[in-house]
Amino acid sequence: MRGTLHHVEIWVPDLDRAVASFGWLLETLGYTLFQSWGNGRSWRLGATYLVFEQSPALTGDEHDRCRPGLNHLAFHIDGHDTVDALVSQAQQHGWSLMFPGRHPDSNGENYAAYLENTDGFEVELVAVNPSEPD
Repeated sequence: MRGTLHHVEIWVPDLDRAVASFGWLLETLGYTLFQSWGNGRSWRLGATYLVFEQSPALTGDEHDRCRPGLNHLAFHIDGHDTVDALVSQAQQHGWSLMFPGRHPDSNGENYAAYLENTDGFEVELVAVNPSEPD
């Protein structure tokens, strides 16, 4: 366990929007709701959990993935068909496909899609090619 990721906390400008987009995605990927309080939620998979909080200490109301800090979260996905299914369902849950001209290639090695939610948070869905190491 030493050195593995324990949790990630992401401050969001609107908890309801984060729950709608991230909650759907995480639960689809096998995460379960772990904690819930007035201004936050977390989802857990194994020993790692992701926290989304609309903190009263926020100093701004927009996330910019191009500024220092979090650029995106990348998730392992089981196969090309699952990536495609998630992309086709994502818009109903507050996500849009980024870089449609480059989809489905991540870096030429993996089958991937980049999604962005209404608040500008990005996720990458990666189906690693069988010949590539996880």
